Amino acid sequence: MKEEPTEGLRVLVVDDEKSIRKFLRVSLSAHGYHVSEARTAQESFEVYASSHPDIILLDLGLPDMDGVVVAGELRKRVKIPIIVLTVREDEKSKISALDNGADDYLTKPFGMGELLARMRAVMRRMVPVEEGAVYKCDNFSVDFTKRIVQIEGKRVHLTPTEYDILRILILSGGKILQEVWNKSDDSEEIDHLLRVTMSNLRNKIEPNPDRPAYILTEPGVGYRFRTPSD
Repeated sequence: MKEEPTEGLRVLVVDDEKSIRKFLRVSLSAHGYHVSEARTAQESFEVYASSHPDIILLDLGLPDMDGVVVAGELRKRVKIPIIVLTVREDEKSKISALDNGADDYLTKPFGMGELLARMRAVMRRMVPVEEGAVYKCDNFSVDFTKRIVQIEGKRVHLTPTEYDILRILILSGGKILQEVWNKSDDSEEIDHLLRVTMSNLRNKIEPNPDRPAYILTEPGVGYRFRTPSD
């Protein structure tokens, strides 16, 4: 069976064992993933903020915080898939990790083929069935399955946050604040981040960012993506 493309997807590996991190980095890089690493819970939060991964592989036995707690903390901040990789085989640990935000659970030792299949599976689940495979508007298209954005057949490289905002705009009419950033964060900081990210997104996809053709501003309301009837 042909594997789904993984080009450009970013993976954050959180594990205190150097040998495991090296194995995953080499193996995943060979399959087209871009890998970032963290040894501790605190480091995972810092690396996430700088690398913006599409998926997280999380060990439960971290030196500074239990991985179940880390999964819960990460889930408060992110909506991307989290796969637990651990030696813990007991049902209680599995239930706790899944209840705290993990999307899948794989015990060590594991086969690379199985891990890759599980990664593809959780990425597929990030796309609701009703979205359809591809959205098209004029010369603009978004492949939700592959997370690929194209203009006139040329790929546009977006950050994970830019892609999330674009996806939500297309699918839900511009209701994006609660979807992309946690509302418990400082609202002024959220508004600033949103304005900056929206400006960057427009610069990447709009023919003329000063006169947007796709991402429209509704005064006093927010942003929405242009519909065919506009």
